[in-house]
Amino acid sequence: MSSPTHLSSSARTQLLEAKGGARYAYRRFGSGPGLPLLLLQHFTGTLDNWDPALTDALAGERELILFDNTGVGRSSGAVPTTVEGMAQHVVTFLDGVGVNTCDVLGFSLGGMIAQHMVLDRPTIFRRVILVGTAPRGGEDIMHLEKPRLAKHLQDPSNKGYGVLQKIFFTLTPSGQAAGASFVERLAERRDDLDGVSGPEVANAQMTAFREWERFTGERFAELRTIRHPTLVVNGVHDEMIPIANSYRLVENLPNAVLLAYPDAGHGSLFQYHESFARQAGAFLTSSSESAVY
Repeated sequence: MSSPTHLSSSARTQLLEAKGGARYAYRRFGSGPGLPLLLLQHFTGTLDNWDPALTDALAGERELILFDNTGVGRSSGAVPTTVEGMAQHVVTFLDGVGVNTCDVLGFSLGGMIAQHMVLDRPTIFRRVILVGTAPRGGEDIMHLEKPRLAKHLQDPSNKGYGVLQKIFFTLTPSGQAAGASFVERLAERRDDLDGVSGPEVANAQMTAFREWERFTGERFAELRTIRHPTLVVNGVHDEMIPIANSYRLVENLPNAVLLAYPDAGHGSLFQYHESFARQAGAFLTSSSESAVY
């Protein structure tokens, strides 16, 4: 897989004025024969939180579309308090930029949004990558009050991206070394920055997580109706959205493959960015109707 150098860090932020007065911030870059790949971000994450080493690698074979949902970054409006509400904004955005069908990489909260979208409008995606996420009715979703997470989130010495090193990566020497490198890569972008999400974003998204934990009817039944080839990815030591949720996804999605990274937490795609880019690229390049690649 070819890997453009610093393409992610130099891509300019664009603004779409959509129907209803909404303004969405996004970045588009990369080229190649593949369908565009839509990237949906994690809890409180913005355009600036995507690892440039990963996005540069993925952009060698296809166009990438990085998106700030409403109320996040430079996108206008209030953050929805349900995953359904967030998904509706992504659909409006894709319609606004003229994308009828694409592939999707949904990370954490973004993976929940992708699941809702593929159920509500199946033709919008061809192939689906779900990373560090959970199905509706999943287990232990983003309970940041857990001691393992709370002590780092409440530690004033963990400033800026530094807190991600502690909560996205394992505390082993190799995990923390990978986390430090990740933080350095995020800092490569020096201008045209998106800004940091505040408590109003976090609170609304937390409300959406709590709603996503609830379900009616038969648990996971909706997953069994999704026929799209799906790659499910997680770190075996994810404390934010435990890997048990990935098991539930592949047990119930009829056309899914699981990739689990050792000595990795929530940010497995950033810790093993070279491997993940190869695996994601091979999966997305496949023209088979099967998820097996």
